[in-house]
Parts: sequence; C-alpha cells; structure tokens
Amino acid sequence: MARPASIDEYLAALPADQRGALGRLRRQIKAAAPTATESISYGVPTFKLDGNRLIYFAAWADHCSIYGVPTDAAELKRYDVGEKGTIRFSATKPLPASLVTKLVKARIASLKKRAKY
Repeated sequence: MARPASIDEYLAALPADQRGALGRLRRQIKAAAPTATESISYGVPTFKLDGNRLIYFAAWADHCSIYGVPTDAAELKRYDVGEKGTIRFSATKPLPASLVTKLVKARIASLKKRAKY
C-alpha cells in the first residue's frame, strides 16, 4: 500500500472487515477525544492532542492494532498485548467501545500529567 495522505484514504484501501473495525475504532477515539486532530504518522492513522501523539492504529495481514495506550487494564488480559502500549485484536472481534474510551481517557491523563497542565 502506498503511503496514504489521510485516514479516509488509509481505510479505503483495507478489506471490508478491517475497514469496518478500524472505522468504528476511529469513531470511538473521536468520541473520547473530540478535540484531537487526525493525521498520518509513520504511515498509519494517528490522533494528536495539543501537538502530541495520542493514539495510533493500523491494520495488518492477520490482525488490527492500537498503539500508544496503557496496557495495564485488567480488561486487556484476553487480548494480545505487546510492549510499548500495543494491543492486537481481530477485525471480527474489535475492542469494545467502553474499553477504547477508558484507554483513550487514560492516555489523555498521561499526556496532561507529563505536560503538567
């Protein structure tokens, strides 16, 4: 896939199941962080808040991923959690909206604490 110029372009190039799962994830992130801006960074969809990277997400051959989130929540035990805030999930079993909201809000709190505002 060529480097997309927007999240819409990124999603349009995906198979239907991944497009649907990541489209829902996008809407959930927007709902949890309404002032965040969208961009493409490192070739994947990215949300930024006050100029700081908030959340990334991507589709891969056999899974979808969300990056930059806290991975210590008890609800994550049933997911494939990697280092540095990576959660892998199936396009047919996307993350629940309540969990996405919790993760995004925790990430926002972390950014605010680091920025001390």
